[in-house]
Amino acid sequence: MDRKQFLYYSSLLAMGACMPGWVNARGSKLSLPGKLQPIGRALEMDGYYVWCSSPIDGPDGKVHLFFSRWAASKKMGGWLNGSEIAHAVADSPESTFRYVDTILAPRGGDHWDATTCHNPLIREVNGKYYLFFMGNANGKTNTKRIGLATADSLYGPWSRPDKPLLDAGSAGAWDDHCTTNPAFVKHPNGQYWLYYKSWNTAEYESATTGIRGNRKYGLAIATDPEGPYRKYEGNPVIDFSGRGDNKQLEDAFVWREGRGFRMIARDMGFYNHENGLLMAAKDGLHWSDPAIAYESLDHYITLPPAPPQLKKYGRLERPMLLIRNERPAYLFGAAQGGRYMTSSTFIFKIV
Repeated sequence: MDRKQFLYYSSLLAMGACMPGWVNARGSKLSLPGKLQPIGRALEMDGYYVWCSSPIDGPDGKVHLFFSRWAASKKMGGWLNGSEIAHAVADSPESTFRYVDTILAPRGGDHWDATTCHNPLIREVNGKYYLFFMGNANGKTNTKRIGLATADSLYGPWSRPDKPLLDAGSAGAWDDHCTTNPAFVKHPNGQYWLYYKSWNTAEYESATTGIRGNRKYGLAIATDPEGPYRKYEGNPVIDFSGRGDNKQLEDAFVWREGRGFRMIARDMGFYNHENGLLMAAKDGLHWSDPAIAYESLDHYITLPPAPPQLKKYGRLERPMLLIRNERPAYLFGAAQGGRYMTSSTFIFKIV
């Protein structure tokens, strides 16, 4: 098999005929249900970094993409102090995406989302649209909070929240620093489950450990998509900190598959910092050891040389899936580089 077309097959994600799955270091089989076919970059915008691309099929027959962007003059770190959330549409995931409008921008003043709007995740429940996102108030990580905007149409208008949807934990808790990277799924029991990333402030600010904290995932549960959300007593539900070498993960995307749950995320040292991770859980709480969901971009395409200003060049981050007929159909991610050597969306078809 051509290296650029290589992907792993799995018995756990049985969705039609599959070849034998890739076996991870702990002997379990787990992978996406098909082969990754690179479609290429989308939303290459002059003067902007583009990140966090969340796709959904619309009732108008088009694919809608909700993404974050910020001015190129702010460089890569601008996501934290100047990101906005925008909307684009295309006839299909493989055709040109057209910018429609910006739907959430930093509000300034003493608002909880005064300095950035980032991490969009679009979901539809019973004909209403829910856009989960992260905002912050001071351009720093310690005020990052998950919020929720709602609309009856993908074209808006969007109702914007006056308060965050999910606050950080109390001082000293594992999640006292922030709530961010929302991942949302409807549980078969009718509840709504919101997964979130966080870490501990003391660990993050410690001058002795040198690890700058350890990212973990928690869960909050509600009976209505708009909340209120109650944090699960057994949090964090994913914690790699006991495995050594400050192994972590981020950018989780969660979906239901068959009778279980699946999660795709960005690896932060479990294997390396270039791969994506794939995990499974029958109950959404007790997650399997991760397998590799995808590899660095140079396994699939030929990349031009890395420019000096892009330190994370060549990897796919913030992975998100377009689900069709209960099957992952396309993988969307964010990748540094592109026409303007900033960052853009990158799309794979799962065939």
